[in-house]
Amino acid sequence: MNAWRGQVVVLTGASLGIGAEVAHQLAAERARLVLAARDAARLEAVADACRQRGAEVETVVGDVTDEAQCRLLVARAVARFGRIDTLICNAGQAMWARAEDVTDWNIFDRLMRVNYLGAVYCALAALPHLRASKGRVVVVSSLAGKTGVPMRTGYSAAKAALGGFFDSLRIELDGSGVSVTVVCPGFVGTGSRARNLGADGQRLGRSPVDEAAMMPVSECTRLLLDAAEHRNRELVMTSRARWGMWLKMFFPSLVDRMASRAMASGR
Repeated sequence: MNAWRGQVVVLTGASLGIGAEVAHQLAAERARLVLAARDAARLEAVADACRQRGAEVETVVGDVTDEAQCRLLVARAVARFGRIDTLICNAGQAMWARAEDVTDWNIFDRLMRVNYLGAVYCALAALPHLRASKGRVVVVSSLAGKTGVPMRTGYSAAKAALGGFFDSLRIELDGSGVSVTVVCPGFVGTGSRARNLGADGQRLGRSPVDEAAMMPVSECTRLLLDAAEHRNRELVMTSRARWGMWLKMFFPSLVDRMASRAMASGR
């Protein structure tokens, strides 16, 4: 049985990378989609591709760092489709710079607002509707939120905060019928790392790593949607990463060295 057919899914960060691929795969399953992002042109291109796959689509251009715009996103979803079954908080921003090299300290504020508060605002706005539908909250975090990695201090901190909030929310929602799934990808070939913030607070303009050597975004998305469908608590996507999480409990210095090597190789 198709678990997503007719389901109303609100998806942030839908204009590129993992978000765009999630939209495409859900469209093929005939979900009803509310797609949100800041880039109107990219968002409409994704929406058009989803409509060609047979999905009903509503687009909302907005910034998840603005509480009022998050409330509007939820209101638009309910106005169009009457309910919300799944909220996928995917909007994010990353960095690629050593902390001591950062000259624009606003980077750290921006990363916290996009990666953490953007998901919190959307979840709180959607929660009454998710309670009514006994729906799902799916949060795209990162392995960087489970163990610190060099070059990504602000990103790791924001993703760690994200995990803490949604783990706590899951406990608060026990018995409500609403599930919370935290997804922790590693390196995924999204093609979007050129948008990472550098030390000066500007986008890098190029990917600092070899995108072709990473997990394909289609595979990442398939795993994400399977975890969401089965209402799993957490998804760490590779056996290597799961092994690393176990090692961290007993050999944290070893995991530090592994993280440094992974960032250097981009794998």
